[in-house]
Amino acid sequence: MSDLVEIVDSLENKLSKLLHKYELLKQANLQLEESLENEHNKFNKIKTNFVALEKENQTLRAANAMLGSNEHKRETKLKINSLIREIDQCIVQLSE
Repeated sequence: MSDLVEIVDSLENKLSKLLHKYELLKQANLQLEESLENEHNKFNKIKTNFVALEKENQTLRAANAMLGSNEHKRETKLKINSLIREIDQCIVQLSE
């Protein structure tokens, strides 16, 4: 009978330890999920900032090209041709 009590006590102790470890792992998992969420937010902010800076860079390049910089003569010509095509398309649509 005493062996049975010892076995039950041992099982209770092991179960208690297992439940404690489970709670610790559950808390650690929550912390990791929060950390991951924070990193996702940081990444999204950086990505948004990158896209904005990329657009600004393109705008500045176009402005520089429009000013007739020697470096960007080809880009200037391409941009002007693109704008002329867009204007022509608008004229066609308006005349219809």
